[in-house]
Amino acid sequence: MRRGAVVGVGALLALAAVAATSTEEPAAPDDGSGTRPMPDFLDRGLWRVLTGLDRRTRLDVHDVSGRDRRVLWPPRWQVCTQYPEPGTALDRRTTVMIGVVRRGESCPPRVRTARR
Repeated sequence: MRRGAVVGVGALLALAAVAATSTEEPAAPDDGSGTRPMPDFLDRGLWRVLTGLDRRTRLDVHDVSGRDRRVLWPPRWQVCTQYPEPGTALDRRTTVMIGVVRRGESCPPRVRTARR
């Protein structure tokens, strides 16, 4: 079994309450073709990923620090890597892969994705 994001039901309910009062910008609208551009999540919080993607998007979140930690509370993590790259068309079959470290930690240089 692949290790991915493990978010407990209690954490999701707590995050849903925060989302109701969140001031973050909404996700880009679907243009009717079923695709939309991949947002740029680098150096942002994991919470922005969860609120910025369509709820049906497949998401694989993993710790890139080398410690193989589980991601239990998304607001405590920041994004270091993402696939696909920002601007790439997303459809419902695309699996988004996000590499994270805990807030306050530096992204490992070997996995750092350069901005264009």
